[in-house]
Amino acid sequence: MVRVMATGVFDLLHAGHLHFLTQAKALGDELVVVVARDQTARRLKHEPYVPEHLRRLMVEALKPVDRAILGSTTDIYSTVVDVQPDIIALGYNQAFDLAEVTTECERRGVKLKVVRLEPLAHDEMATRKIVERILARARERPEPA
Repeated sequence: MVRVMATGVFDLLHAGHLHFLTQAKALGDELVVVVARDQTARRLKHEPYVPEHLRRLMVEALKPVDRAILGSTTDIYSTVVDVQPDIIALGYNQAFDLAEVTTECERRGVKLKVVRLEPLAHDEMATRKIVERILARARERPEPA
């Protein structure tokens, strides 16, 4: 059995997330998704729109996902040690260096392969882009009389 691990914030689920998780699942038999904690999302991206427990619930309901867990608030690699994946699937826009991740996992006793996945063609559905489009449309609307 090949266990794949994928990680992300998964705030405002969109087609790019589903594409990422479908690609990750295709790499193995079991897909475990680590959903970033609220404080991690704040530090790395932005204030999440959806709380962590609901983001985890939504991700776990997606067809490619076998299990979704909340990540560590202090050490991302402790989750890798707990999950013991054979493969870590990284999104095209995740700012991790493949060699550094591989080296750190091996240092902690987890031998695995790290794979960078492809973006969804014409991906205009990133969370920030969705929010920007909603705000732009709201600005375009005339005030009610």
